[in-house]
Order: sequence, then structure tokens, then C-alpha cells
Amino acid sequence: MTDRLPLRDLQFLLEDVLQMKEVLQEGPYADHDVEGLRSMLEMAREMALEHFAPIADAMDAEEPRLVDGKVKLHPAAGPALQAFVDAGFVAAPHPAEHGGLDLPFAVHQCIQALFAAVNSPLLTYAGLTIAAAGLLDVHGSEELKAEWLAPLIEGRFFGTMALSEPHAGSSLADLRTKATPQPDGTYRLKGDKMWITGADQDFSENIVHFVLARLPGAPAGTRGISLFLVPKLLADDSGEYTVENDVRVAGINHKMGFRGSVNTVFSIGENQGAVGYLVGDENRGLHAMFHMMNEARIGVGLCAAALAWGGYRHALAYARERQQGRPVSLRDATRPQVPIIQHADVRRMLLEQKAIAEGALHLVLFSAMLVDRQRVALAAGDQAKAASVGLLLDTLTPIAKAWSSDHGLRASSGAIQVLGGSGYTRDFPVERLYRDNRLNPIHEGTNGIQAMDLLGRKILAKGGGMALMQALQDAIDRGSQEGPQSRVHAEQLSKAVETVASLTMGLAGVAQSDGPEVLLANATPYLHLVGHTVVAWMWLEQTMVAERQLAAGTGDADFLRGKLASARYFYAWELPKTAVWASVLNPVERTPLDVHADWL
Repeated sequence: MTDRLPLRDLQFLLEDVLQMKEVLQEGPYADHDVEGLRSMLEMAREMALEHFAPIADAMDAEEPRLVDGKVKLHPAAGPALQAFVDAGFVAAPHPAEHGGLDLPFAVHQCIQALFAAVNSPLLTYAGLTIAAAGLLDVHGSEELKAEWLAPLIEGRFFGTMALSEPHAGSSLADLRTKATPQPDGTYRLKGDKMWITGADQDFSENIVHFVLARLPGAPAGTRGISLFLVPKLLADDSGEYTVENDVRVAGINHKMGFRGSVNTVFSIGENQGAVGYLVGDENRGLHAMFHMMNEARIGVGLCAAALAWGGYRHALAYARERQQGRPVSLRDATRPQVPIIQHADVRRMLLEQKAIAEGALHLVLFSAMLVDRQRVALAAGDQAKAASVGLLLDTLTPIAKAWSSDHGLRASSGAIQVLGGSGYTRDFPVERLYRDNRLNPIHEGTNGIQAMDLLGRKILAKGGGMALMQALQDAIDRGSQEGPQSRVHAEQLSKAVETVASLTMGLAGVAQSDGPEVLLANATPYLHLVGHTVVAWMWLEQTMVAERQLAAGTGDADFLRGKLASARYFYAWELPKTAVWASVLNPVERTPLDVHADWL
């Protein structure tokens, strides 16, 4: 029987490839050990299958409703989330001084992956809350933290972020929500927000919104944005949160996927103005919000990878059980039909899903491990190392988000294809997983924005290309000294890296001579080119470990051979696609720039 959530996939990446034990020996994570973290993952797996998975279809079929101005969720959602809270998974990644467990971010992401693979929409409520508490801890005043941090970490209050507006979408420079200072030190906010996930629900005691708005006289554009904490309920004279703030859900957006996660049109301050509290410095709100957004972007990449992984596991189980057809070499209709996994083209589709999903999981967990290594360096006072690790992390973040969501969706589509007509029905979860995954290329900044961020800001403006090239070359050098398959892949990766380096230098010249619009017009193929190269690096790392373990006779031989086969597939079928993306970058293909809007 096929395991739908195999822990060995995550443990192989976390323990064998990423060497989690090294991080546990230092700084804030020294109280943890590998055995304890394994137990935590086992508990998360059991809870995901017991509490989240059984209600996923029902939550998808019975969308949230707006009743008398209040959002009502599926009745099973609250108890499932309460189980998640009671297990300590909301508190776990936060500092022990605030009631958390100082859980490494990479382990936290593994826990999230187990729940996301079976019911991503439900996980969204908890994920936003965890990120909101982290934002408040870093950027909130001591007074704000004293009142609001503990309830968020304890999971009694849930959190959201309210950025986009109906007229502006992702163009935050154009937001209009206003915040007016009051004599008592609070602010009154007025404005409308759009696409706000979790803006209301009926299971937490309170909801804490983090809202971007403008102060009077603030500079235009993103330099004039401030961040405010705006609660759903305010404290009454006895200290109980019973007083309704001037915030309300004006409507629910009915979506293709993620139907169990309420997404709203959100009105702030229709009457006297919503009470809010400044978080961080005036006009530095976007800087503070990026603390939440950057981790959320890794989270979106994780969600996409987990959905692709979950779909692959369903497709694999189906292919092993579904009897249909016979081998081409046996044209005898009297013979019994065989499981479809015996057909080579089905195995090709499964390999594609496996190579994408497990490569994306590795990339996301590697990014999360960089968060941990940066925290360890900061705790040790090693600012130089923290800056070096941070530069690589910043460079990989848009790739982790965009590559995983673009190609993870392709893997989700492949899961449907393996099931054939059955995959298109609601008798199996793969069509729901595909619909859920379709949100991720849009969520937390569309992938076009991620591509422009990677090329324009992270690679060229901040010099992230050098950090990435150094990491890639290190992997190539190590791979060239390993087993035979690793050596082959190291050579193949070296050629891809040469292409990336050459094109990046050429694009830097284009930016200087022709301006940023020409440069960024083809940022998306650049992200795909670099993303495929980075995921090839991930598969080289897995290949090195798998070859070592096979040679030593340790580990599950079939599991390790599956890793090697997936790596061969990625290098043979996926990495060559970089040549197509390279062809439109040298010289820069100008059709998107030159086409007139009236021609389309």
C-alpha cells in the first residue's frame, strides 16, 4: 500500500541532505535533537491524516458563507484548527521566551508540508497567524507585544495581512487607505482592501489584522506606507475583547481553488474609523511587512511543492492499483490486465511529478535552512556570515516561490493525467489539489513580480548572482569527486551554470545600455532558466547522498534508486529546457516590448 505522506521523504532531505544535526548543535536550537524532531514530525503526520485530510473535500464543497456580516466556515474547520493549536504547532517556531519551542524553521516547514499536502486551505489560517506573530515580535513595540503577542502565539487570536486594494492589486505604491493620528496615540484607519485571506472566521477569539496605510502628508509611492495593527475586537473596561472595531467583510471572493480558505473584500473604517496601532516606524511599513511576506513567499513555495507531492503520491497509489491494458510485447487479450504503472509512459509521468515535487521540496527546505543558519550566525554575533547567508537566501526566495508554484502546478496536472478520466472527477482528490495549486503562482506577489525581483533587484542590484554562483560552483566541485552519476550531473550542471553566468553578464549590459524595461520584459524566462539550474543543483545534492548510502549499504535501496532515477530524469528531460529560455535572452527577444496593445 502506498504511503500518502511518507516521512522518509522529508527525513532524507532534512537529516541526510541538509544535515539538520549541524544546526541543532548551535545557538537557539541547541535544546533540540534529531529524535525529538522525528517524533514531532510523526505526530504532525498522524494529525494531518486524522484531522485535516478527512474534511478537505467537504470544505471545498461547502465554501465559507457571509451571514449577517459574519463569515461562517465549515463546522469541522474550527475543531481541526484547535487540534493544530493544542498540539503546539502555532507556538512551536517562536522563541521560548514568548512561549514557543525555538523550533528550526526548516522543521517547521516540514510540519507545514504534511498538513499542506492534504488540506492547504485550512492550514492557511494557522500559517498567517504564525507569520503575523513573527512580524509583531520583530517590529512591534514592547507595549504592542505585551498585549497582542501572547494570544497570537497561543492560537487564541488569529492573524491576517491586509495589503492589496481593489484599484491597485499588487501595486502597493497606489494604495489609498488612510491612517489619522489621534490624541491618545492610536490611529483611525479608513479604506478598502481586497483579496484578504482569513479576514473573518468564527473559531478564534479575535483576529489581528496587519494593515498597510498612509499617514497624512506621507510621501507618494511605497516610501509613504506605514504598518498598523488593527484588531477585529477591542478590549472593554474589564479587559475582555468584546468591543467591535470598525472593520467588516463586505463580500467573499468565490474562487476556483482554496475554497475552504475565506478570501474577502474588506472594509476598514466605514463609520468613525477603525482603531489601529502603529507597528514600527512611520513610512517604513513595507519594510516591516516584508518580514512577513518573505517568509510567506517561502511558505507559498512550500504549499505548491506539498500539493504537487500530495498529488504525486495519490497518482502513484492509483497507478499501482489500477488494472488496465497489457504490455505491448504481450498482445494476448486473454492475459490479465496489468497495473498501469507497468506502462512506460505512466512511469514517465510519475517521474516528472516526482522530479518536480521532490526537487521543489528540497529547494524550499534548503531556503528554510538558510533562515536557520542566518539565525545561528546572528546569535553567535557573526554579522559577516549572517549577511552572506542572507544574501543567498534573498536570492533564492523568489525562485523558491515562483519555480515551485509554476512547475508544481505542472506536476499537479500530471497527477490528473495519470488517473485519466477519474482524475477529472471529484471521486479522487487530485482535481482539488490542482485547483488549490493554481492559486500559488498568483499568491504573495505574482510570479511575474518574482521574476522581476530576482533579476532586477536580487541578482543585479544586490549582487545576489555572485552568492548563487559560488554556491553552485561549490556543489559542482563536490559532485565531481563523488560517485559516477554525481560526476556526470556535476559536469552537466557546470555547463548550465556557465550559461547562466554568461547571460547574466549580458543582461547587466542591456540594463545599462537600453534601460530597465528592456531588461525586465523577459525576466520570466530568466527565472525559469535560473530556477531549473538551481533545482538541478538540488538533485545533484540528493544524488551524492543516495550514491554514498547505496555504496555503504545503508538506507532503503529502492528509495535511493528512486532518487537516482528522478535525478537522471531531471537532467535528461528538464535541464535541457534551459536552452530555450536562454535563446530569448541572448539577444533579448523584443516581441513583448514591440507589440502594440491594439494588435492583441
